[in-house]
Amino acid sequence: MREEGAVREKGPVRILQVFGSLGLGGAESRVVDLYRHLDRSRVQFDFLVHTKAEKGREERLSSKTLMALRKPEYFDPYITKLGGRIFAVPRFTGRNYFAYKKALQRFFAEHEGEWKMVQGHMTSTAAIYLPIAKKYGAGQIIPHVRSAGTDPGLKGIVTGLLRRPLRKSSFADYRFACTKQAARAVYGEDCLKDERVCVIPNAVDVQNFVYQEEVREDLRTELGLTSAVVIGHVGRFHYAKNHEFLLQVFAQMKKLLQEDERNEYALLHGLSLRLLLLGEGERMDGMRDLAKELGIGEEVLFLGNRSNASAYYQAMDYFLFPSRYEGLPGTVVEAQASGLQCLISDVITDEVDLTELVSRKSLQEEPEAWAKKVLDDLVLKENPKEKMGVMPFGDRSACSQMAAELVTEAGFDVAVQAKRMQEFYETGRMMQRGNNETWSIKKISC
Repeated sequence: MREEGAVREKGPVRILQVFGSLGLGGAESRVVDLYRHLDRSRVQFDFLVHTKAEKGREERLSSKTLMALRKPEYFDPYITKLGGRIFAVPRFTGRNYFAYKKALQRFFAEHEGEWKMVQGHMTSTAAIYLPIAKKYGAGQIIPHVRSAGTDPGLKGIVTGLLRRPLRKSSFADYRFACTKQAARAVYGEDCLKDERVCVIPNAVDVQNFVYQEEVREDLRTELGLTSAVVIGHVGRFHYAKNHEFLLQVFAQMKKLLQEDERNEYALLHGLSLRLLLLGEGERMDGMRDLAKELGIGEEVLFLGNRSNASAYYQAMDYFLFPSRYEGLPGTVVEAQASGLQCLISDVITDEVDLTELVSRKSLQEEPEAWAKKVLDDLVLKENPKEKMGVMPFGDRSACSQMAAELVTEAGFDVAVQAKRMQEFYETGRMMQRGNNETWSIKKISC
């Protein structure tokens, strides 16, 4: 066995990123964006994913065999093109605890000393795989919390129990989180007193989301939305995203417009109403059925995953995000950079409020109240001052440019973040900037 912490010296330093999968999710998108912006002649990423294995054979199947059985996912080609390698271990089911642990021991023993750091984004089992990685030569181990909540029921209880070891300050070399809220939820209320707990913003490629009129017009023409008011949402079809409530809000918007005898929303009369949903997931088919039940099946566009998601923000007029829980939703950052007004649930950390384009409502309020808020914003009813961000009722381009600058200033531009993270990956030292924030995260106005 190599001396603990020993890492191969030749070529770029290699960092292993651990995920559940490489589908088009928020955390996966953020890490691949970061990867694109690194100097890959000096720092390279590899990825370890969890995949389904035949019961009883988990510990006997090598990573190579599992990769051969695994169906390639969305980010696979991007990673391999950038020079990264992808490995696989069996998915954790709870009942296969010992087999899962043996499979990890076998994997890290076979790759002993290859990684300077192992960064675990799948925190449900990080307390299992990170110590094993350390034992087999990982220079540093880092759990990285991406969400402040858990799934409901037994699954959430088990996840909470599995995460408990992460609360110990001695567990890892550093403990990362996307927000203070997420850090406290997983590492404990007092965790921010530990200087090795670092808040790393979910940075995005800001310039990619700056509003472009031509892109908007072309896509709206392609989708048949030239005379439509388009409400948008980007997120996987998962319990946390609360698509049921989102569809109910949209149905109430349709009803309020149909029953608008007092012409409160006269500016919207004659325009069609559409809901544009990007993302995939296990609950997608159920949401299609619910849309039909609510009488909005024709008005909702289920577009799945799109590689050019930035263009779809341009086509939207308003962004709805009623999540039950989140870490720091990068999609809300992207929407602001695009100059979109956003209505989000009040359970989401205010660390995402980077401009005045963000409004909040409680999930305890009825869908009708949310619907009224959106419609009022669209016609500027509550605020006679012209609010930028809602097309065609404001100067979207100017707002987007201003918002992009504010998002960048707040530390959410991946190009800026990449320089700082590159230094960390090479030196193994995180330069703190006060109160456990790697760089300033603050609320600023648009």
